[in-house]
Amino acid sequence: MLPPIRGYSPPGPTGAPRRSAGGRFHLPQATPEAQAAAATAATGILALQQDWSPAEADAAAQRRGQAILQELAGLQLALLDGPADPSRLSRLALLAEGEAGADPVLREILGEIILRARVELARQGA
Repeated sequence: MLPPIRGYSPPGPTGAPRRSAGGRFHLPQATPEAQAAAATAATGILALQQDWSPAEADAAAQRRGQAILQELAGLQLALLDGPADPSRLSRLALLAEGEAGADPVLREILGEIILRARVELARQGA
């Protein structure tokens, strides 16, 4: 689940947007984990937009698989303390989407990692 947008005022009666006292729109600072997940997800998107060599696509897929495994390990530890952190589940969901690489063996392994991530997301209701 994404955090709510703060600093937004609905339009006034004339249709012109109202401004708050600061007059500027602000987003909350992203956590380092969210920045890393966004960078990894962006790698998958870039792979679709660029003509990567098979070696480059495989390297991106390996990084993605490692990031998913790290999120799964973090989720496992977090569950020992209580309910799952929604931001971790969001990062895991983002990482579960993307390019799988060119190597068929790597694609199979990454598919199994992604399946495990999706099972955990389903168990947590995300």
